[in-house]
Amino acid sequence: MEQLKSLADLLDLHDIDLAIDRLLDERSSLPELEKYKVAHGEVERISQALKDAEDASKSASQALHKTNGELEIMAERAASEQNRLYAGGMSARDADYLRREVEMLYNKVSAMEDDVLRFMEDKESSDARVAELTSELAAATTLKDELAAAIQDQWRVIDKQIATKEERKSAAASLVDEYYMDIYDGLRKGKKGRVVGRLTDGICGSCHLQLSAAEVSRVSKDDPPRCIHCRSILVI
Repeated sequence: MEQLKSLADLLDLHDIDLAIDRLLDERSSLPELEKYKVAHGEVERISQALKDAEDASKSASQALHKTNGELEIMAERAASEQNRLYAGGMSARDADYLRREVEMLYNKVSAMEDDVLRFMEDKESSDARVAELTSELAAATTLKDELAAAIQDQWRVIDKQIATKEERKSAAASLVDEYYMDIYDGLRKGKKGRVVGRLTDGICGSCHLQLSAAEVSRVSKDDPPRCIHCRSILVI
């Protein structure tokens, strides 16, 4: 009789453990978790793209500043040399040399002006990309934060349910013989699902297979009774 009571308590304990397992599975498989992973990846992707755009804008700005400075110097030098040429007072040979020099300087000025325009366009494009990505990042971060909050809310509910069942589990476990607990824990470690079942009309409550009358008689003499098919503990 004492064995039957202890095994019945073990069945109650197992039902609680299975309920906890279901809650833990629910906790780890919330639909929002997968959505959060996608949102987190999107935030990281946009953050990297934003950094690249900011770096490009910075590089274009530095190149623009540098080229503008060089252009100013080159334009002043070209103008100065041109003024010398217009002032006259030099030999034809020197004038011809200076004329070629002025032409070369103004060609460089023209090339630098093209570079300035290109760097201005690069910076404008990079700045527009920075603004676009900043907006995308804000939206992606908001979505990620909303998903995180939803997950935390659901986890709080589930964790509260788990805590309640853990209290019931502790109370139920105190009623089970230590010998049966050792066998039960070993079965739980090696097998998922139900490892304790009620034997009803010769049918195992764990694997739902039929035991013959002779098999029921034989396993009933074991301590604890075990299903011949799935080796679950049987509560007869």
